[in-house]
Amino acid sequence: MKFERRDRGIPLRLKRLGGALGIALAAQGALVAPAHAQFLPEGFFTRLPEPGAPAQVEANTLNYDAISDVISATGRVVMNYSGYVLACDSLVYDQGSGSVTCSGNVQIRDTQGTVYEAERIEVTGGMKEAFIRSLTLTTTDGAQITAHDARFSETLETVLTDASYSPCGLCIDEKGNRIGWKVKAAKLVQNNETKVVYFEQPRLEVLGMPVAWLPWLWLPDPTSKRNTGFQLPSVDYKEKLGGRLRVPYFIGIGEDTDILLAPQLMTRQGFLMAASWQQRFDYGTVSFEASGLYQLDPGAFAGTVGERDWRGAIESYGHFRVAEDWTAGWNYTVFTDAAYLDDYDFSNAGRVINEVYATHLSDDFFVDVRLQEFKQLGDVTEATQNQQALTVPNARSSSYLDLGANGQVRLDATMIGVLREENSYFSYGGEPYVFGYEGQKFHGTAEASWQNQYILPGGLVATPFLGIRGDITNYDDGTEGDPPAGMAEPLDELLFNATPIAAMDVRWPLMATNGADSHLLEPIAQLVWRGSDTTRVGITNDNAHSFVLDDTNIFSYNRFTGSDRQETGLRANIGARYLANFSRGQWLELIAGQSFHLAGVNAMGVADEVNTGVSTGMGEDASYLVLGARGSPFAGLVLGAKAQIDVGGPTIARAGLGADYAIGNGFRVGGDYIYLPADAATGVTQDQHEVTVRAGAPLPLDYWRVEGSTSWDLATSQWLESTGRLYYDDGFFLAGGFVTATGSTHTNPDSVAFGMSLKLKAPGAEFGIGF
Repeated sequence: MKFERRDRGIPLRLKRLGGALGIALAAQGALVAPAHAQFLPEGFFTRLPEPGAPAQVEANTLNYDAISDVISATGRVVMNYSGYVLACDSLVYDQGSGSVTCSGNVQIRDTQGTVYEAERIEVTGGMKEAFIRSLTLTTTDGAQITAHDARFSETLETVLTDASYSPCGLCIDEKGNRIGWKVKAAKLVQNNETKVVYFEQPRLEVLGMPVAWLPWLWLPDPTSKRNTGFQLPSVDYKEKLGGRLRVPYFIGIGEDTDILLAPQLMTRQGFLMAASWQQRFDYGTVSFEASGLYQLDPGAFAGTVGERDWRGAIESYGHFRVAEDWTAGWNYTVFTDAAYLDDYDFSNAGRVINEVYATHLSDDFFVDVRLQEFKQLGDVTEATQNQQALTVPNARSSSYLDLGANGQVRLDATMIGVLREENSYFSYGGEPYVFGYEGQKFHGTAEASWQNQYILPGGLVATPFLGIRGDITNYDDGTEGDPPAGMAEPLDELLFNATPIAAMDVRWPLMATNGADSHLLEPIAQLVWRGSDTTRVGITNDNAHSFVLDDTNIFSYNRFTGSDRQETGLRANIGARYLANFSRGQWLELIAGQSFHLAGVNAMGVADEVNTGVSTGMGEDASYLVLGARGSPFAGLVLGAKAQIDVGGPTIARAGLGADYAIGNGFRVGGDYIYLPADAATGVTQDQHEVTVRAGAPLPLDYWRVEGSTSWDLATSQWLESTGRLYYDDGFFLAGGFVTATGSTHTNPDSVAFGMSLKLKAPGAEFGIGF
């Protein structure tokens, strides 16, 4: 069981309090996230006019006693206080003391539109204390709070008797169905001195039915975020840990120092102690976190790096504004084993980056310098960790100079030093991939460029580009090691390379309209020259591992994703873009393009140890034809497709299709198809045809819905995965379950997972339990 909460910010604190109380009752004492406990908008009484402020009063009968400075009105009274409107049957207002007494069908509407209803209201002491009888409060987002009587004291406490809160008002829909949830309490006390909220006989109703009750409940008052004392505890269950109770204790030391002690007690693994310290300065923040335990049952993690007695971790973070436009800091994590943080729910990330950094950012200049150590998380051995790199340094900078009508000048630079103890490699379909070699490498690049845009006769748009790139690289293989099977490590090498760059981009946007319909056709032609025959400017490839030619990069000057590779030679890119918008909401976007290698070395024809550039459709003189299409032929339906076409066949080199259709009344259907042909060069041993179909529909019962999806491998006629979900959701209360099953060829083969969830929802917040 896992408790979770998402809070997007709520102006009225009562929503959080009601949600937290509801979950606490549902769990019979299993407490959840912080909640707020004040049933009027913050500062409501203090925002009213000061004593003696002018009042505009309308009434059937109005009297003013100049000696006592009292206004009295009878009949249907309407009083306006600086944007507040108060209405009642009778009213007495003492302008000297600030006391107001209203009785009979009282209504107050504040400046936010919140309406308060009561039979009688008494306000005294300059509006600092109010006693409201038979209170009903309806907020602008529809939530409702009621109490038989209530007393508010700004300096002491808030007391509500026979109180209730419901985020859905009366919680009855237009068909007469009970919906949502409501929390009731015989008495609620919020004490501003002890910073606690106390409930007598709290109970939870869901869909109009009582589902949970407690004789009493005590909650820390989160309206004081830094109050020393216990915070909301939580409970959950994990098979390897057993039942778990967390009891956080917060210590506020001054305004800038926080300590949080968060012990955990687990039925299977024993006692875990966690603590954090945070120090805030005018110019930054420093924090340290530490946790650890002696595992009572290490066998729960048998066969993994977590099978050990003592486990723990220390984490540190710092961030400072050291000067104008400059920030600096660090992140550092050390652990007994790489699986600890995930096993005990401190982090579910796949890796951590230990680093020290400094960053400058201004309007026309950016520089970022980092010293980094990469660590994998999970069931990772020390040998695998040694394959991860240290980048000392990893730096990049960019600046530009706007020349106005004469264009723009850019300066870009990168500097990376890579240290690695072991070769990092992987075999896919019998084809080796080397993601990094042992040893050390330094690679620095610098590029200066200029470009400008010109509008030519006939509407042509021409953008010339001139640049120069320089690379300096040194690689030392370091200690002797075994290279990956079938591959030799690169020799020690020192490389200097300069690459002049010249390009011209010409576009001819053609626009046509027909009433509310619009059409844009834009032919595009590019000529790009990179005057170097060296594509492997990094000697080894540590940061340019992926490349797929598609409609997003067909018109790029350099398609490699990192600095260790670059395009070379003379290349032309030809294509067009079409965009149409129609009066009835339909739209269509088409992109087509092809790249042609004209002279020099074709960088995409030069393979490296990561197989970057292999089978991308760019290795020949004419690339694959790239097609992309998206559109909506009518409301609710969105279609999309991408394809690579080998025009020499012609054959389809890669393709993907997608469709989603939303029908009225909540019906949805959709699907995706992906095709990838067999390619021994990249380790794809057979054609891949995978299709996914998904659908969702409401059930005949109000607020019930069913959703599902299934994936199938058409090439092997094998089922991959199916997921189903059944749930109830009326906008305020959600309950449901899911099940997921996988086939034998899935990355997680022959598995079944299922779960359930309950959520109490209020405007802007959710409070949930997951199983």
